[in-house]
Amino acid sequence: MSSKINKRLLAASQMVREGAVLADIGTDHAYLPIYLLSEGKIERAVLADINEGPLKKARENAKASGFLSAVELCLTDGAAALSEKGVTDYAICGMGGELIADIIERAPQLRDGDIRLILQPMSKPDALRRYLFENGFKIDREIYVTDEGKHYVCISAHYFGGKTEYSDADAYFGAIGAFMSADGEAFVNYMKAKERSLLRVIDGKRKGGGEFSDEEKLLSELRYRFLKRAERKGI
Repeated sequence: MSSKINKRLLAASQMVREGAVLADIGTDHAYLPIYLLSEGKIERAVLADINEGPLKKARENAKASGFLSAVELCLTDGAAALSEKGVTDYAICGMGGELIADIIERAPQLRDGDIRLILQPMSKPDALRRYLFENGFKIDREIYVTDEGKHYVCISAHYFGGKTEYSDADAYFGAIGAFMSADGEAFVNYMKAKERSLLRVIDGKRKGGGEFSDEEKLLSELRYRFLKRAERKGI
């Protein structure tokens, strides 16, 4: 099979460390670890999924790519059962932010400053960031990417044991901002999508007679903190 991957997973691959032992949680077809093995970036991979079907497909793809000997398949719910596998980097991609937070919460071995987390929430990134901020994890980097018309953020984090002070805007839009984005255009597209979403919520609440001051505050900060600064930088 081809080792090519889509832009969304390519962004995640950039956050994996050279020579890592990668655990791909919810591996599905194992596209990310197979790509990283083909690039020589990781030493080996642990492919984990809660269902047998995806693991069977992952095994077939690893075999077809010539990397079956470099992977270990684990039928498991989350990451907790992988504590003795020597994993250095954990990729948890393609799930909602709340589910990713739950997976982290149930895996005590992730509270180790030497472990790297690569997280790609498909929804509720604000819930994931709040969990990280409040539970001792530091966000190191965020990469924004547009893939087939949809906008994604990929978050790299590690455990440091303290709490991070944050605002609602930090949770909704990211505390790192455009300066940590690998693609300035993708960053702006991501933030404009957030702007449109807030405008829809405000419009709906206005028509329904609801309160929308919190959303207006977020919208104002989004435009000031990110979009106007990006415009000044010519992005």
